[in-house]
Amino acid sequence: MTHEHDDTGYEPPHATSPTAHILSELQLYGYHPGQDEPDPRPLPEAPLIAGAVADIFDAFTATLTDTRLEPDLEELLWATVNLFHRAVGRIERALDDNEQAQKRSQKEQDGSEIRSVELERLTAEGQTLLERRDCLEFFRDQAAEQFERQTRSAWRPRSGSMVNHRALTAALIDSRDFIAAKRRAETEPLLPTGPKIAFTGGMEFNDHMLIWDKLDKVHAKHPDMVLLHGGSPKGAERIAAAWADARKVTQIAYKPDWARHAKAAPFKRNDALLDALPI
Repeated sequence: MTHEHDDTGYEPPHATSPTAHILSELQLYGYHPGQDEPDPRPLPEAPLIAGAVADIFDAFTATLTDTRLEPDLEELLWATVNLFHRAVGRIERALDDNEQAQKRSQKEQDGSEIRSVELERLTAEGQTLLERRDCLEFFRDQAAEQFERQTRSAWRPRSGSMVNHRALTAALIDSRDFIAAKRRAETEPLLPTGPKIAFTGGMEFNDHMLIWDKLDKVHAKHPDMVLLHGGSPKGAERIAAAWADARKVTQIAYKPDWARHAKAAPFKRNDALLDALPI
């Protein structure tokens, strides 16, 4: 006995087409340009960044305050700022690699379209890196402000400098101008202009009212002053550093290099400070 089957509604299995696969990926994950493709997506807006960072710090503080983890709160908040600071450092290293790639590409230019397009791509990639760096610096600066608000002390990296490059223009520039602008943006914040005022003091001296009064008088006479000090973690120089933070005065800390100079470190530090030719 035989059975007849109606196969009119049966669809045999078949492989998904490449187009269907792409559409499915776009539906699930959205479009993300590759590393060698221009990224048209906007950067986060400043008010959103400020709000997000404030929420992070408020959440930490509200959760850990009045608990046994409260002694760890300041270190965790410091590490949160450092998270953005290290991200800025990673972008800086990528910018250095991009600069070297642009220099190589400049030397390889032979008038061909291939070489020209490659240099244009590297220049656009460098510009994107600049904008990402500036945005992450804004994240870090907002986090540093929240750290100061929560702990009543200024955030400082364990080593190195904390530089802000947001004054760099975001206009489209050619490769050689890009490299020149990158170098200016890196060096100018580290070489502040203005009269340099040297300040030193003992670690046991804590008359903050006297120090602030004297520095205010100097600041009134030299509004664009740069404060040079020894970078001590407490005492007179710590008070001077707090004054500079409050008055938005650029400061350069000349810390003794104990690992390199041993017992002579304070004297070498003083020599380096005097080499800066303070007035």
